[in-house]
This record gives sequence, structure tokens and C-alpha cells, in this order.
Amino acid sequence: MTTFMKNTWYVAAAADEVNTTAPLGRTVCNIDIAFYRDETGAIQAVEDFCPHRGAPLSLGYVEEGKLVCGYHGLQMDKTGKTHSMPNQRTERFPCIRAIPVEEKYGYIWIWPGDKEKACVSDIPHLEWAESPEWAYGGGLYEIACDYRLMIDNLMDLTHETYVHATSIGQKEIDETPVKTTMEGKQVVTSRFMENIMPPPFWQAAMEMNGLDKNAPVDRWQICRFDLPSHVMIEVGVALAGNGGYHAPDEVKASSIVVDFITPATDTSILYFWGMARKFKPQDPALTDKIREGQGKIFAEDQEMLERQQRNLSRYPERHLLKLDIDAGGVQARRMITKAIKLESESSVAEQVA
Repeated sequence: MTTFMKNTWYVAAAADEVNTTAPLGRTVCNIDIAFYRDETGAIQAVEDFCPHRGAPLSLGYVEEGKLVCGYHGLQMDKTGKTHSMPNQRTERFPCIRAIPVEEKYGYIWIWPGDKEKACVSDIPHLEWAESPEWAYGGGLYEIACDYRLMIDNLMDLTHETYVHATSIGQKEIDETPVKTTMEGKQVVTSRFMENIMPPPFWQAAMEMNGLDKNAPVDRWQICRFDLPSHVMIEVGVALAGNGGYHAPDEVKASSIVVDFITPATDTSILYFWGMARKFKPQDPALTDKIREGQGKIFAEDQEMLERQQRNLSRYPERHLLKLDIDAGGVQARRMITKAIKLESESSVAEQVA
């Protein structure tokens, strides 16, 4: 049984990763895909497989809106049909799969399942991506782990005390209870810490926002999981005694940690990370500085997750323990399992009909 949904939208690339001359090869849900832009600049996606000799089309180039195989010059159009090939007749060439793809909010979104079910309105709304009151900076890590391990990691931030001890971790995270709830179709874990000293990352953020970095703060972490594998985390600090999460903007530094976790294979992911902030949005230097700091933090997770995956692959018979701090990840996994089951049952019913 598959471990991920297919009739859904995943982030496959940042929009600026795909240009009009060179295709981009990427694997999503065990499907090798070649992304390119046609003559209008619109994003297109087809299987990364030339029907002639099986070469990856992503090693070719784009010419007059067509994807040209870099092996023997076969030209493919956006429907997956062979358009032409030098000195050859191609009428009988089999079509390859064209995959639903959309460009929105600065990302390339892919639908790896039944193309008849693809609906653009199902792409989640991202207010911070279209409002001038917000600034965003982020990046991509390719990590060799099951995508659910990253969801576990993000829905339980207790690990910050240990993995990120020099940046965002502090003992108060361990000492403060975490609460897990369901809000509609969303799993939410939250932790609120009062009258504590900010860790180094948040000291820097406070200073950037004109606040005293050495003042005690109220700190919050609110992790929100949505299918198929997206986690948005509201994080921040406010000068203590001003209402914490609900404090006015002038006494706090807050943001949304953006996490799009896309299964590449059963044991590897495309991890699109970033931070959307609502203070000093017109300061690109600040965006770059935060991106650099956040990138270092997420890099600290990579070795832990990859080594964890190697252990789990080596010892598949071992059962993992579940504690109260794991509740968010457990609930997220239940949602995923249920959605995959419903998707499978729907597919079987359609085949029978």
C-alpha cells in the first residue's frame, strides 16, 4: 500500500527554478518529472522519459516551447505527444504522461494522481504570499527520509531543546506542556511559554524589530498540519506581560514558519522551508539574514532525520514508543492513513463501475 496521497497538490519547485531554456528534472511520489516553460512562459510537466530510448528529457533543452531530448533530438509537446524528430517519422510513437501542474504563490504545484480530479481551487490559500504586509524568504533541502518523519519532527518541537540548542532551543520548551487539538480538518499543537528569556535566534529577531533583546518575553509555538503534508507554524515572542500571542505588533517579533514536505520517493523528500514575517516587510537585507539563520537551523535536522531513517530501515520490526509530546504527529499520521484508504477505495469503486 502506498504511503502517500496522490490525488492532491504538492509543491515540486520554486517558480524561479524553471526557466524557458532548460528543463528541471525532479521526482515526486516516485514519478520522475520534467518541468519546463512553453513559448508563453507557462509551466508544463511531463514524465521524464523519452519514448525513443528512455533517456531523461530533463537532460535536454527547450526550443520554441517544445521539450527537446538531449540524446537524439526528439521534440515533445506539453500533452506528452511526440512532435517531431530529425529525419524520422514519429506518428506511431507512444505518448508519455502529461501531469497537471500549476504555478501559484511563487511555487510550482504538481498533481501526481488522476488528472481528471485535479482542481486548482484545492491549492491551499496562502495569505502571506500575496499580501504586501508580509515578507517571505526560504529554500529547499533534499532529505533522505520518509516524509512522515519530517511531519513528526515539525509537530513536536520538543526536539528544539536538543537539536537546536544554540539557536531556538531552550529548557523552557521541555518544561512547558504541549496541547494537541483538532480544528476542523487541521491538527494543531500549541505551546505557550511566559516570562522567559529569548533564545539567540529570537534575540536577533527582537533586535531587528527594534526591541530590547535582553528583555523577558512570552513565547509561543502553534503548529498546524494540513493534508497532504503541509505544516505551518506560528512562532514568536512578545515583551512579557503584553498579551503574548495577542500582543500588539509594536512589542513583538512573530512569523510563520512555512513547511511544504513533498514525498520524492518512499524514503526521500523535497523539503521547501521558509519564514513569512509581518514586520519590516520591505527590507530585503533582513529577509536574507533571516533566511540564512533559518537555513542553518533546518540543516541541523537533516542529519538526525536521515540517520533516523537508516535505523528504521535497518530494523523495520521494531515498534516506536508514543508519548504525549508525539500526539500531533500521531494525529497527522492518522489523517494521512485515512485519506490514503479513502483514495484507494474510491479508485477501486471507479474501476468496478
